[in-house]
Amino acid sequence: MSYYALPMSAPSVQGVEAEGVQALLDALEGTPGVEPHSLMVVRHGHVVVAGWWAPYVPERPQLLYSVSKSFTSTAAGLLVGEGLLDIDRPVISYFPELDAEVSDSRSRSMLVRHIASMASGHTEETWDRVMETGDPEPVRAFLRLPPERDPGTVFTYNQSCTYTLGAIAQRLAGKTLTEYLKHKLPGPFGSSEMRWTRDPLGRDMGYSHLHATTETVARLGLLYLQRGSWAGEQLLPARWVDEASRTQVATNNLDDGWGEDWKQGYGFQFWQSRFGFRADGAYGQFSLVLPEHDAVVAITSQSQNTPALLGAVWDNLLPALLDGPVTDTGADSRLRDRLGQLALPPPVAEPLPSAGGLQVWADTTFAPEGGTCEEQPSLTGVRVVTDVGGWRIALVEDGWSFSAPLSTGTWSLSEEHQPKRGTGKAPGAIGGAGSDEGAPVPVACAGGWESPVSLRFDLLFLETPHRLSVTCKIPEKTFEAHWATKPLAWPRLSDLHAPA
Repeated sequence: MSYYALPMSAPSVQGVEAEGVQALLDALEGTPGVEPHSLMVVRHGHVVVAGWWAPYVPERPQLLYSVSKSFTSTAAGLLVGEGLLDIDRPVISYFPELDAEVSDSRSRSMLVRHIASMASGHTEETWDRVMETGDPEPVRAFLRLPPERDPGTVFTYNQSCTYTLGAIAQRLAGKTLTEYLKHKLPGPFGSSEMRWTRDPLGRDMGYSHLHATTETVARLGLLYLQRGSWAGEQLLPARWVDEASRTQVATNNLDDGWGEDWKQGYGFQFWQSRFGFRADGAYGQFSLVLPEHDAVVAITSQSQNTPALLGAVWDNLLPALLDGPVTDTGADSRLRDRLGQLALPPPVAEPLPSAGGLQVWADTTFAPEGGTCEEQPSLTGVRVVTDVGGWRIALVEDGWSFSAPLSTGTWSLSEEHQPKRGTGKAPGAIGGAGSDEGAPVPVACAGGWESPVSLRFDLLFLETPHRLSVTCKIPEKTFEAHWATKPLAWPRLSDLHAPA
Protein backbone atom coordinates (compact mmCIF):
# COMPACT_ATOMS: atom_id res chain seq x y z
CA MET A 1 0.00 0.00 0.00
CA SER A 2 1.38 3.41 -0.93
CA TYR A 3 1.16 6.59 1.07
CA TYR A 4 -1.68 8.92 0.09
CA ALA A 5 -2.67 12.42 1.11
CA LEU A 6 -5.67 12.73 3.39
CA PRO A 7 -8.68 14.07 1.47
CA MET A 8 -9.85 17.59 2.26
CA SER A 9 -13.46 18.71 2.68
CA ALA A 10 -15.45 21.74 3.73
CA PRO A 11 -16.57 21.39 7.35
CA SER A 12 -20.29 21.70 6.52
CA VAL A 13 -20.15 18.76 4.10
CA GLN A 14 -18.91 16.48 6.91
CA GLY A 15 -21.41 17.74 9.47
CA VAL A 16 -19.11 20.19 11.26
CA GLU A 17 -20.43 23.62 12.17
CA ALA A 18 -17.72 26.15 11.33
CA GLU A 19 -18.98 28.47 14.06
CA GLY A 20 -18.09 25.82 16.64
CA VAL A 21 -14.56 25.63 15.28
CA GLN A 22 -14.37 29.45 15.46
CA ALA A 23 -15.43 29.21 19.11
CA LEU A 24 -12.69 26.64 19.71
CA LEU A 25 -10.09 28.95 18.13
CA ASP A 26 -11.32 31.78 20.36
CA ALA A 27 -10.97 29.55 23.40
CA LEU A 28 -7.49 28.32 22.46
CA GLU A 29 -6.27 31.86 21.89
CA GLY A 30 -8.01 33.30 24.94
CA THR A 31 -7.39 30.72 27.68
CA PRO A 32 -4.57 31.69 30.08
CA GLY A 33 -1.72 29.18 29.99
CA VAL A 34 -2.63 27.86 26.51
CA GLU A 35 -0.55 28.78 23.45
CA PRO A 36 -1.77 26.89 20.36
CA HIS A 37 0.67 25.96 17.61
CA SER A 38 -1.48 23.81 15.32
CA LEU A 39 -4.93 22.28 15.00
CA MET A 40 -6.22 19.61 12.62
CA VAL A 41 -9.68 18.05 12.67
CA VAL A 42 -10.52 14.94 10.64
CA ARG A 43 -14.20 14.00 10.26
CA HIS A 44 -15.50 10.98 8.33
CA GLY A 45 -11.96 10.48 6.99
CA HIS A 46 -11.65 14.03 5.61
CA VAL A 47 -9.53 16.91 6.89
CA VAL A 48 -12.04 19.67 7.63
CA VAL A 49 -9.82 21.96 9.73
CA ALA A 50 -6.08 22.57 9.35
CA GLY A 51 -4.36 25.59 10.83
CA TRP A 52 -0.93 26.60 12.12
CA TRP A 53 -0.13 29.65 14.20
CA ALA A 54 2.77 31.37 12.44
CA PRO A 55 5.72 31.04 12.68
CA TYR A 56 4.80 27.32 13.07
CA VAL A 57 4.19 25.68 9.68
CA PRO A 58 2.70 22.38 8.41
CA GLU A 59 5.91 20.79 7.15
CA ARG A 60 8.04 21.31 10.25
CA PRO A 61 8.18 18.39 12.73
CA GLN A 62 7.66 19.24 16.38
CA LEU A 63 8.64 17.42 19.53
CA LEU A 64 5.64 15.35 20.63
CA TYR A 65 6.87 14.29 24.07
CA SER A 66 4.70 11.37 25.26
CA VAL A 67 2.56 11.12 22.15
CA SER A 68 5.65 9.08 21.23
CA LYS A 69 4.41 6.36 23.58
CA SER A 70 1.38 5.67 21.41
CA PHE A 71 3.60 5.15 18.36
CA THR A 72 5.60 2.65 20.45
CA SER A 73 2.34 0.91 21.34
CA THR A 74 1.51 0.72 17.63
CA ALA A 75 4.80 -1.04 16.90
CA ALA A 76 4.02 -3.53 19.68
CA GLY A 77 0.58 -4.16 18.20
CA LEU A 78 2.07 -4.88 14.79
CA LEU A 79 4.43 -7.43 16.35
CA VAL A 80 1.51 -9.08 18.14
CA GLY A 81 -0.21 -9.33 14.77
CA GLU A 82 2.88 -10.98 13.29
CA GLY A 83 2.95 -13.52 16.11
CA LEU A 84 6.35 -12.27 17.29
CA LEU A 85 5.20 -10.68 20.55
CA ASP A 86 3.09 -12.26 23.29
CA ILE A 87 2.03 -9.64 25.81
CA ASP A 88 1.29 -12.34 28.40
CA ARG A 89 4.91 -13.50 28.51
CA PRO A 90 7.25 -12.17 31.21
CA VAL A 91 9.36 -9.19 30.19
CA ILE A 92 12.53 -11.01 31.29
CA SER A 93 11.84 -13.76 28.74
CA TYR A 94 12.64 -11.28 25.96
CA PHE A 95 16.03 -10.58 27.54
CA PRO A 96 17.42 -14.06 28.30
CA GLU A 97 20.93 -12.65 28.70
CA LEU A 98 19.69 -10.78 31.80
CA ASP A 99 17.97 -13.78 33.41
CA ALA A 100 20.69 -14.51 35.96
CA GLU A 101 20.90 -10.86 36.99
CA VAL A 102 17.22 -10.35 37.87
CA SER A 103 16.26 -12.17 41.05
CA ASP A 104 13.32 -10.21 42.46
CA SER A 105 10.13 -12.27 42.15
CA ARG A 106 7.96 -9.30 41.21
CA SER A 107 10.36 -8.18 38.51
CA ARG A 108 10.44 -11.71 37.13
CA SER A 109 6.63 -11.94 37.10
CA MET A 110 6.21 -8.63 35.26
CA LEU A 111 4.44 -9.29 31.95
CA VAL A 112 4.66 -7.28 28.75
CA ARG A 113 1.04 -6.24 29.24
CA HIS A 114 2.02 -4.71 32.57
CA ILE A 115 4.66 -2.44 31.11
CA ALA A 116 2.38 -1.61 28.16
CA SER A 117 -0.23 -0.34 30.64
CA MET A 118 2.10 1.42 33.12
CA ALA A 119 1.32 -1.20 35.76
CA SER A 120 4.79 -2.58 36.52
CA GLY A 121 4.08 -2.51 40.25
CA HIS A 122 6.41 0.43 40.92
CA THR A 123 4.75 3.19 42.88
CA GLU A 124 6.96 6.02 41.57
CA GLU A 125 8.58 6.99 38.28
CA THR A 126 11.82 5.00 37.92
CA TRP A 127 13.63 6.61 34.96
CA ASP A 128 15.85 8.92 37.03
CA ARG A 129 16.90 5.99 39.21
CA VAL A 130 17.61 3.92 36.11
CA MET A 131 19.84 6.69 34.72
CA GLU A 132 21.62 7.16 38.06
CA THR A 133 22.84 3.56 38.00
CA GLY A 134 25.05 4.34 34.99
CA ASP A 135 24.17 0.91 33.61
CA PRO A 136 24.71 0.90 29.82
CA GLU A 137 21.58 -1.28 29.48
CA PRO A 138 18.59 0.65 30.87
CA VAL A 139 16.35 -2.44 30.69
CA ARG A 140 18.64 -4.29 33.11
CA ALA A 141 18.70 -1.34 35.49
CA PHE A 142 14.89 -1.17 35.38
CA LEU A 143 14.37 -4.88 36.01
CA ARG A 144 16.78 -4.71 38.93
CA LEU A 145 14.58 -2.13 40.68
CA PRO A 146 12.13 -4.29 42.68
CA PRO A 147 8.49 -3.15 42.32
CA GLU A 148 6.82 -2.15 45.58
CA ARG A 149 3.53 -3.79 44.55
CA ASP A 150 2.55 -6.81 42.49
CA PRO A 151 2.61 -6.05 38.75
CA GLY A 152 -0.81 -5.24 37.36
CA THR A 153 -2.19 -3.84 40.61
CA VAL A 154 -1.34 -0.13 40.47
CA PHE A 155 -0.94 2.56 37.81
CA THR A 156 2.22 4.67 37.88
CA TYR A 157 3.30 6.83 34.97
CA ASN A 158 6.73 5.35 34.36
CA GLN A 159 9.01 6.13 31.42
CA SER A 160 11.01 2.95 32.03
CA CYS A 161 7.96 0.86 31.17
CA THR A 162 7.64 2.38 27.72
CA TYR A 163 11.38 2.37 27.11
CA THR A 164 11.42 -1.37 27.85
CA LEU A 165 8.40 -2.00 25.61
CA GLY A 166 10.19 -0.12 22.84
CA ALA A 167 13.38 -2.10 23.43
CA ILE A 168 11.45 -5.38 23.09
CA ALA A 169 9.77 -4.14 19.91
CA GLN A 170 13.06 -3.09 18.31
CA ARG A 171 14.73 -6.37 19.27
CA LEU A 172 11.93 -8.42 17.71
CA ALA A 173 11.58 -6.23 14.63
CA GLY A 174 15.30 -5.98 13.98
CA LYS A 175 14.75 -2.30 13.19
CA THR A 176 14.29 0.99 14.99
CA LEU A 177 10.72 1.96 15.82
CA THR A 178 10.72 4.57 13.06
CA GLU A 179 11.99 2.12 10.45
CA TYR A 180 9.54 -0.58 11.51
CA LEU A 181 6.48 1.70 11.55
CA LYS A 182 7.29 3.11 8.12
CA HIS A 183 7.94 -0.38 6.75
CA LYS A 184 4.78 -1.98 8.13
CA LEU A 185 2.48 1.04 7.76
CA PRO A 186 3.45 2.73 4.48
CA GLY A 187 -0.07 4.01 3.95
CA PRO A 188 -0.32 6.04 7.16
CA PHE A 189 3.38 6.79 7.77
CA GLY A 190 5.50 5.82 4.77
CA SER A 191 6.17 9.42 3.71
CA SER A 192 5.42 11.07 7.04
CA GLU A 193 7.96 13.40 8.61
CA MET A 194 9.01 11.30 11.63
CA ARG A 195 12.34 11.70 13.41
CA TRP A 196 13.12 9.88 16.66
CA THR A 197 16.13 10.55 18.86
CA ARG A 198 18.15 7.40 19.59
CA ASP A 199 20.05 6.44 22.71
CA PRO A 200 23.68 5.24 22.78
CA LEU A 201 22.49 1.68 22.08
CA GLY A 202 20.96 2.82 18.80
CA ARG A 203 17.37 2.45 20.02
CA ASP A 204 14.66 4.99 19.33
CA MET A 205 13.68 6.42 22.71
CA GLY A 206 10.22 4.91 22.81
CA TYR A 207 8.84 6.90 25.74
CA SER A 208 9.47 10.36 24.19
CA HIS A 209 11.69 12.34 21.78
CA LEU A 210 9.72 11.66 18.59
CA HIS A 211 9.43 14.69 16.31
CA ALA A 212 6.61 14.58 13.77
CA THR A 213 4.23 16.85 11.92
CA THR A 214 0.67 17.63 12.95
CA GLU A 215 -0.61 15.57 10.04
CA THR A 216 1.35 12.55 11.29
CA VAL A 217 -0.30 12.98 14.69
CA ALA A 218 -3.69 13.07 12.97
CA ARG A 219 -2.81 9.96 10.93
CA LEU A 220 -2.04 8.04 14.11
CA GLY A 221 -5.47 8.93 15.48
CA LEU A 222 -7.18 8.06 12.21
CA LEU A 223 -5.51 4.63 12.12
CA TYR A 224 -6.97 3.90 15.57
CA LEU A 225 -10.34 5.46 14.75
CA GLN A 226 -10.54 3.00 11.83
CA ARG A 227 -9.59 0.10 14.16
CA GLY A 228 -6.30 -0.49 12.36
CA SER A 229 -7.71 -0.34 8.84
CA TRP A 230 -6.30 1.97 6.16
CA ALA A 231 -7.68 2.34 2.64
CA GLY A 232 -9.65 -0.85 3.15
CA GLU A 233 -6.68 -2.95 4.29
CA GLN A 234 -6.31 -4.22 7.86
CA LEU A 235 -2.79 -3.15 8.83
CA LEU A 236 -2.93 -3.11 12.62
CA PRO A 237 -4.91 -5.88 14.35
CA ALA A 238 -8.36 -4.59 15.31
CA ARG A 239 -8.11 -6.56 18.54
CA TRP A 240 -4.96 -4.63 19.46
CA VAL A 241 -6.71 -1.31 18.82
CA ASP A 242 -9.62 -2.39 21.00
CA GLU A 243 -7.31 -3.47 23.84
CA ALA A 244 -4.99 -0.48 23.56
CA SER A 245 -7.86 1.97 23.65
CA ARG A 246 -9.80 0.56 26.60
CA THR A 247 -8.96 0.74 30.28
CA GLN A 248 -6.33 -1.81 31.26
CA VAL A 249 -5.63 -0.25 34.64
CA ALA A 250 -7.54 2.33 36.68
CA THR A 251 -5.95 5.75 37.16
CA ASN A 252 -8.19 7.06 39.93
CA ASN A 253 -5.19 6.88 42.26
CA LEU A 254 -3.84 10.05 40.61
CA ASP A 255 -4.17 13.23 42.63
CA ASP A 256 -6.54 16.02 41.65
CA GLY A 257 -3.78 18.01 40.00
CA TRP A 258 -3.95 15.68 36.99
CA GLY A 259 -7.49 16.68 36.01
CA GLU A 260 -10.56 14.59 35.19
CA ASP A 261 -9.34 13.47 31.77
CA TRP A 262 -6.40 11.71 33.42
CA LYS A 263 -8.60 9.73 35.83
CA GLN A 264 -10.60 7.81 33.22
CA GLY A 265 -8.18 4.88 32.93
CA TYR A 266 -5.11 3.88 30.89
CA GLY A 267 -4.82 1.39 28.03
CA PHE A 268 -1.71 0.31 26.17
CA GLN A 269 0.10 3.67 26.01
CA PHE A 270 -3.18 5.51 25.41
CA TRP A 271 -5.21 7.49 27.94
CA GLN A 272 -8.96 7.21 28.27
CA SER A 273 -10.73 10.57 28.09
CA ARG A 274 -14.14 11.77 29.18
CA PHE A 275 -14.80 11.52 25.44
CA GLY A 276 -12.98 8.82 23.47
CA PHE A 277 -9.29 8.16 24.07
CA ARG A 278 -6.04 9.91 23.27
CA ALA A 279 -2.32 9.98 22.70
CA ASP A 280 -1.05 12.61 25.12
CA GLY A 281 2.24 14.53 25.32
CA ALA A 282 3.55 17.11 27.78
CA TYR A 283 2.53 20.74 27.33
CA GLY A 284 -0.46 19.99 25.14
CA GLN A 285 0.44 17.60 22.30
CA PHE A 286 -2.62 15.48 21.52
CA SER A 287 -4.17 13.02 19.13
CA LEU A 288 -7.78 12.86 20.32
CA VAL A 289 -9.74 9.91 18.96
CA LEU A 290 -13.53 10.30 19.15
CA PRO A 291 -15.19 7.11 17.87
CA GLU A 292 -18.68 8.27 18.82
CA HIS A 293 -18.22 11.28 16.53
CA ASP A 294 -16.10 9.57 13.82
CA ALA A 295 -13.51 12.28 14.36
CA VAL A 296 -9.87 12.88 15.22
CA VAL A 297 -8.39 16.09 16.61
CA ALA A 298 -4.63 16.69 16.43
CA ILE A 299 -3.14 19.51 18.49
CA THR A 300 0.35 20.81 19.11
CA SER A 301 0.85 23.61 21.60
CA GLN A 302 2.77 25.06 24.50
CA SER A 303 0.26 24.77 27.31
CA GLN A 304 0.72 25.10 31.01
CA ASN A 305 -2.96 24.27 31.52
CA THR A 306 -3.72 21.11 29.56
CA PRO A 307 -7.01 20.39 31.39
CA ALA A 308 -8.27 23.76 30.14
CA LEU A 309 -7.07 22.93 26.62
CA LEU A 310 -9.02 19.67 26.58
CA GLY A 311 -11.99 21.43 28.16
CA ALA A 312 -11.97 23.93 25.30
CA VAL A 313 -12.22 21.06 22.80
CA TRP A 314 -15.03 19.33 24.67
CA ASP A 315 -17.02 22.54 25.24
CA ASN A 316 -16.69 24.08 21.79
CA LEU A 317 -15.94 21.45 19.17
CA LEU A 318 -18.02 18.49 20.29
CA PRO A 319 -21.36 20.37 20.02
CA ALA A 320 -20.32 21.33 16.47
CA LEU A 321 -19.99 17.69 15.33
CA LEU A 322 -23.46 16.92 13.98
CA ASP A 323 -25.01 13.78 12.52
CA GLY A 324 -25.61 15.12 9.02
CA PRO A 325 -24.44 17.83 6.63
CA VAL A 326 -24.73 21.43 7.78
CA THR A 327 -26.28 24.23 5.73
CA ASP A 328 -23.40 26.54 4.86
CA THR A 329 -24.25 30.24 5.01
CA GLY A 330 -20.69 31.42 4.46
CA ALA A 331 -19.29 30.14 7.76
CA ASP A 332 -16.95 27.70 5.99
CA SER A 333 -15.37 30.55 4.03
CA ARG A 334 -14.97 32.74 7.11
CA LEU A 335 -13.31 29.88 8.96
CA ARG A 336 -10.98 29.17 6.03
CA ASP A 337 -9.92 32.82 5.98
CA ARG A 338 -9.22 32.81 9.69
CA LEU A 339 -7.22 29.58 9.54
CA GLY A 340 -5.02 31.15 6.88
CA GLN A 341 -4.25 34.12 9.13
CA LEU A 342 -3.44 32.39 12.42
CA ALA A 343 -0.32 33.76 14.11
CA LEU A 344 1.25 33.97 17.55
CA PRO A 345 1.51 37.60 18.67
CA PRO A 346 5.10 38.77 19.16
CA PRO A 347 6.08 40.38 22.48
CA VAL A 348 4.80 43.90 23.02
CA ALA A 349 7.85 46.16 22.83
CA GLU A 350 9.12 49.43 21.39
CA PRO A 351 11.24 49.22 18.24
CA LEU A 352 15.01 49.33 18.47
CA PRO A 353 16.64 52.57 17.36
CA SER A 354 18.84 52.71 14.29
CA ALA A 355 22.13 50.89 14.64
CA GLY A 356 24.07 54.04 15.56
CA GLY A 357 21.87 54.69 18.59
CA LEU A 358 22.96 51.55 20.40
CA GLN A 359 26.69 51.59 19.81
CA VAL A 360 27.30 52.49 23.45
CA TRP A 361 26.38 49.00 24.51
CA ALA A 362 26.07 46.87 21.37
CA ASP A 363 28.54 44.00 21.03
CA THR A 364 28.76 43.82 24.81
CA THR A 365 28.20 40.41 26.36
CA PHE A 366 25.49 40.50 29.00
CA ALA A 367 26.24 38.15 31.89
CA PRO A 368 23.64 36.10 33.81
CA GLU A 369 22.13 38.03 36.69
CA GLY A 370 23.57 36.63 39.91
CA GLY A 371 26.35 34.85 38.01
CA THR A 372 24.24 31.92 36.74
CA CYS A 373 21.10 31.70 34.63
CA GLU A 374 18.98 29.69 37.04
CA GLU A 375 16.43 28.38 34.50
CA GLN A 376 19.03 27.62 31.81
CA PRO A 377 22.47 27.14 33.39
CA SER A 378 24.13 26.39 30.05
CA LEU A 379 23.27 29.91 28.82
CA THR A 380 26.35 31.91 29.81
CA GLY A 381 25.99 35.13 27.84
CA VAL A 382 23.81 37.25 25.57
CA ARG A 383 24.95 39.80 23.00
CA VAL A 384 23.08 42.24 20.79
CA VAL A 385 25.10 42.96 17.68
CA THR A 386 24.78 45.10 14.57
CA ASP A 387 24.10 43.48 11.25
CA VAL A 388 23.73 44.68 7.68
CA GLY A 389 19.99 44.19 7.91
CA GLY A 390 19.58 45.60 11.41
CA TRP A 391 20.10 43.94 14.79
CA ARG A 392 20.82 40.35 15.81
CA ILE A 393 20.85 38.70 19.19
CA ALA A 394 23.47 36.09 20.00
CA LEU A 395 23.16 33.50 22.76
CA VAL A 396 26.37 32.07 24.14
CA GLU A 397 26.26 28.52 25.46
CA ASP A 398 29.22 26.38 26.53
CA GLY A 399 31.55 28.38 24.33
CA TRP A 400 29.20 28.07 21.33
CA SER A 401 27.07 30.92 20.05
CA PHE A 402 24.06 31.06 17.78
CA SER A 403 22.24 34.16 16.62
CA ALA A 404 18.94 35.29 15.15
CA PRO A 405 17.66 38.53 13.62
CA LEU A 406 15.87 40.74 16.15
CA SER A 407 12.69 42.41 14.89
CA THR A 408 9.90 44.29 16.65
CA GLY A 409 6.30 43.40 15.86
CA THR A 410 7.14 40.36 13.74
CA TRP A 411 8.94 37.04 14.07
CA SER A 412 12.32 36.66 12.35
CA LEU A 413 13.54 33.16 11.51
CA SER A 414 16.99 31.62 11.83
CA GLU A 415 18.36 28.08 11.39
CA GLU A 416 21.97 28.13 12.53
CA HIS A 417 23.82 24.85 12.92
CA GLN A 418 25.03 23.69 16.28
CA PRO A 419 28.59 22.40 16.71
CA LYS A 420 29.63 18.75 16.57
CA ARG A 421 31.00 17.56 19.88
CA GLY A 422 30.83 14.72 22.40
CA THR A 423 27.77 14.66 24.61
CA GLY A 424 29.23 13.30 27.84
CA LYS A 425 25.75 12.06 28.74
CA ALA A 426 24.70 9.02 30.67
CA PRO A 427 23.79 5.85 28.76
CA GLY A 428 20.17 5.94 27.69
CA ALA A 429 19.99 9.72 27.98
CA ILE A 430 18.93 11.75 24.99
CA GLY A 431 21.66 12.90 22.66
CA GLY A 432 23.23 9.51 22.01
CA ALA A 433 23.45 7.71 18.68
CA GLY A 434 21.42 9.43 16.04
CA SER A 435 21.15 12.76 17.89
CA ASP A 436 22.82 14.47 14.90
CA GLU A 437 24.91 17.10 16.54
CA GLY A 438 25.61 19.73 13.94
CA ALA A 439 21.95 19.80 12.85
CA PRO A 440 20.20 23.18 12.53
CA VAL A 441 18.43 24.74 15.51
CA PRO A 442 15.38 26.52 14.04
CA VAL A 443 14.24 29.54 16.05
CA ALA A 444 11.99 32.55 15.63
CA CYS A 445 12.85 35.77 17.44
CA ALA A 446 10.97 38.99 18.21
CA GLY A 447 11.35 41.77 20.76
CA GLY A 448 12.46 45.31 21.47
CA TRP A 449 12.57 47.86 24.27
CA GLU A 450 10.58 46.78 27.34
CA SER A 451 11.61 49.95 29.21
CA PRO A 452 14.17 52.72 28.66
CA VAL A 453 16.82 50.56 30.32
CA SER A 454 15.82 47.00 29.35
CA LEU A 455 15.59 45.02 26.14
CA ARG A 456 13.29 41.98 25.98
CA PHE A 457 13.03 39.36 23.28
CA ASP A 458 11.40 35.94 22.94
CA LEU A 459 12.84 32.90 21.18
CA LEU A 460 10.55 30.17 19.85
CA PHE A 461 12.38 26.88 19.35
CA LEU A 462 10.29 25.84 16.38
CA GLU A 463 10.83 22.07 16.49
CA THR A 464 9.70 22.01 20.12
CA PRO A 465 6.78 23.51 22.03
CA HIS A 466 9.05 25.90 23.94
CA ARG A 467 9.48 29.68 24.26
CA LEU A 468 12.38 31.39 26.07
CA SER A 469 12.05 35.01 27.19
CA VAL A 470 15.25 37.00 27.73
CA THR A 471 15.55 40.44 29.32
CA CYS A 472 18.82 42.39 29.03
CA LYS A 473 19.33 45.12 31.63
CA ILE A 474 21.38 47.87 30.03
CA PRO A 475 22.97 49.62 33.05
CA GLU A 476 23.99 46.39 34.80
CA LYS A 477 25.01 44.56 31.60
CA THR A 478 23.13 41.48 32.91
CA PHE A 479 20.31 39.32 31.60
CA GLU A 480 17.53 37.11 32.93
CA ALA A 481 15.99 34.21 31.00
CA HIS A 482 12.73 32.41 31.72
CA TRP A 483 10.95 29.49 30.06
CA ALA A 484 7.20 29.66 29.54
CA THR A 485 7.38 25.84 29.76
CA LYS A 486 10.71 24.35 30.71
CA PRO A 487 12.02 21.65 28.34
CA LEU A 488 12.11 18.17 29.82
CA ALA A 489 15.46 16.35 29.81
CA TRP A 490 17.47 18.78 27.68
CA PRO A 491 20.28 20.66 29.45
CA ARG A 492 21.33 22.72 26.39
CA LEU A 493 19.61 25.08 23.97
CA SER A 494 21.55 23.51 21.12
CA ASP A 495 19.69 20.23 21.72
CA LEU A 496 16.31 21.79 20.97
CA HIS A 497 15.85 20.48 17.45
CA ALA A 498 14.69 17.39 15.59
CA PRO A 499 17.31 14.79 14.69
CA ALA A 500 18.26 14.96 11.02
